[in-house]
Amino acid sequence: MVCGVCAGIAEYFNWDPTIIRIIWVAASIFLGAGFLGVIAYFIVAVIMPER
Repeated sequence: MVCGVCAGIAEYFNWDPTIIRIIWVAASIFLGAGFLGVIAYFIVAVIMPER
């Protein structure tokens, strides 16, 4: 909920933002990319266009 990345992705795909957040956290933890998940989040926050 820091930069609205998951909410933006959820809005684009017309999904619930909570589902996207759970998927993002689970992927970061289970794929062994905990810190990389945080870095990817902020990269997407910079790349993603504003509404």
